[in-house]
Amino acid sequence: MFKTPKQFKYNNFDTTGVEEYIIRPFDKLKVQVYSNNGYILVDMEAKQIQANQTPEYLVDKNGNIKLPIINTVHIAGKTVEEAETFLEKQYSSYIKSPFVIINVTNRRVFVFSSGAEKGAVVYMDNENFTLIEALAKVGGISSFAKAYRIKLIRGDLKNPQVYVFNIRSLDKMKKTNFILQSNDIIYVEARPKYASRLLGEISPYISLLTSILFLYGILYK
Repeated sequence: MFKTPKQFKYNNFDTTGVEEYIIRPFDKLKVQVYSNNGYILVDMEAKQIQANQTPEYLVDKNGNIKLPIINTVHIAGKTVEEAETFLEKQYSSYIKSPFVIINVTNRRVFVFSSGAEKGAVVYMDNENFTLIEALAKVGGISSFAKAYRIKLIRGDLKNPQVYVFNIRSLDKMKKTNFILQSNDIIYVEARPKYASRLLGEISPYISLLTSILFLYGILYK
C-alpha cells in the first residue's frame, strides 16, 4: 500500500510556506458572534449555547452559508481569517463592534499507523495540527512499524506530493514539527513479519501432522 519505487524522488517540505486553509463547499463551520462587550449573541441558537455547544453551519454546494440575522452570504474561497473579517463587516450593520470566531469542524487527515493494518480518520481540532499530534491521537506507532519511514501524501492523488519523515530519534523529530493540511494521508510503513507469515503458511501442515499422530496413537497404542 502506497509503495514508491526505489529511486522515487520525494518532495522537500518547506516549513516557511504553510498554506492557510481555504473554506470550500460542504465544509461545516462553528460560528461564534460576540458583541463589543464580550457577550455572545443570544440569537445564535440559544438552547445550544446554554448547553455549552456551538451550532454548526453547512457551506452549501454554491459556497453559501445561512446565518442568523444576516441570512445567506457567500463564504467559500476565503481563509478562516478572511471569513471572520468578512462576517464582522456583515454583522456591523446590526451590532456595534462585532467579533467573530470561526472553526472548521470537518477538517481531517487519514492515518495508517502500521502499514495497511490500522487506519483511522483524525479530525484536526486546531489550526496548528502537526504530524506528531495526528500519530498521538491514533495511539502512536507500534514496535512493528518503521518510525524512520513515515510518508505524507498530499494533494491530488493522480499527481500527489509525497514527503518522507523520520521520527526514530529526537534529532530527526525536530524536522517533522510541521502543520498538516486537511485530507493529508499519513502512512507509516510496517516491518515485514517473516515469522508470523511463515507460521501462517505452515500451520495447516502442522495441524494435519498433529491429527495424523493423534490417530496413529489411538489405532496403534
